[in-house]
Amino acid sequence: MRRYLRYFFLTLFMGAMVTLHAQTPSIREQHKVKKSETLFGISKQYNVTIEQLKAVNPEMNIEGYELKKGDYINIPYTNTPNNAVQSSNTQQPATQTLAMNKVRVGVMLPLHDINGDGKRMVEYYRGLLLACDRLKKDGISVDVQAWNVPIEADVRMTLLEKGADKCDIIFGPLYTNMVKPLAEFCQKHNIKMVIPFSISGEDVKNYASIYQVYQSPSSLNTSAVNSFIERFKGCQPVFINCNDATESSRGAFTANLRKALEDKRIKYRLTDINSSDEDFAKAFSKKKPNIVVLNTSRSPELNTVFAKLNKMVSEGSKAEISMFGYIEWLMYTQVYEKLFYQYNAYIPTTFYYNPLSADTKWVETNYRNWFRTDMMQALPRFALTGFDHGCFFIGGISKYGKNFGGTKGETTYKPVQTPLAFKAEGAGKQNKAFMLIHYLKNQTIEAISY
Repeated sequence: MRRYLRYFFLTLFMGAMVTLHAQTPSIREQHKVKKSETLFGISKQYNVTIEQLKAVNPEMNIEGYELKKGDYINIPYTNTPNNAVQSSNTQQPATQTLAMNKVRVGVMLPLHDINGDGKRMVEYYRGLLLACDRLKKDGISVDVQAWNVPIEADVRMTLLEKGADKCDIIFGPLYTNMVKPLAEFCQKHNIKMVIPFSISGEDVKNYASIYQVYQSPSSLNTSAVNSFIERFKGCQPVFINCNDATESSRGAFTANLRKALEDKRIKYRLTDINSSDEDFAKAFSKKKPNIVVLNTSRSPELNTVFAKLNKMVSEGSKAEISMFGYIEWLMYTQVYEKLFYQYNAYIPTTFYYNPLSADTKWVETNYRNWFRTDMMQALPRFALTGFDHGCFFIGGISKYGKNFGGTKGETTYKPVQTPLAFKAEGAGKQNKAFMLIHYLKNQTIEAISY
């Protein structure tokens, strides 16, 4: 049987945002335009009308549109019986445990261009579609159905839509108040539910259907503390007070870290960003490697600390220095990259965007070709997050069926940006993936996974 990708309700946004309608034609595949091809010729090749092509490629209706070599255009299904796919033919039993030839995916997120939430989720959704296309090349058939679920929506009404109860997995929601009704629905119909972004509440502990990607600050602090204790045995920690009253969360991290060091009887030193150069230098050991921790993630204070360290080194200090930072430091790489290398920096994080990676470049290039725009300048990149989530979950379900649990040993997928590894958190599952991004003095970067 011919494998296919089918996208309901949402076109692929090729160059322009469109409103979602239940009547939007399903998309059969994409065609890359060759030199001298015309709409008439392409319509004949796929046995569709030019009007049908325009219905799934809204940019064609814009005045001045020209078909160009290298363009990707959507090819719709026709209404003939050979191309129609009925839900009753694709439904899997609720007790399905074997690998699936086709995975039915639902997306319930704000998919609009009204505000930042919608624009970010559209980019995330585009990443999911790129993942589906990539999985198709591996022989995995994916059926995607998407609903626009803005903040004011009643998700219970969305769940009444045709096809919602036939999904194997649903990505969403974005908003906390929608979690419980969607989780109850997924529990009833044996659907995996992926909450991709930050939410509040403890619903993950109550519903076995939930896979919560987001990790709370307290959970990440615990992971960072544990990785620090494990990684820097034999080092002397040096805590620098930056006098930043706005950084209570970072103060909580350093307080927890100091408590953990004290419990293990590991000595550390304290100094202050406003200390004299002489007093500042006294905090550093010349016998042990030093690992520096600031109680703020802010750039101005980090800049001041680097200046003090540089002066100390220029004056002949032989102290061996490494730094343990914060996820925010990843946003400062254009400014501080050389200093991160120089001071052997470790940055705890749940993601890493590497623009030089061949995998990153592959996704970014395809994103640009498909959607005629670049990804947002955000960290993490939303499209890369969607791509990783799609490859991880859809690939896992295709291989293990309903038995897929999202654990670290179940998949060999190498994430482009966002690693995933789920463990039980009450009835549901919580992502516990965590890593240290290490800037080595030899100008290379390593990702240390935990």
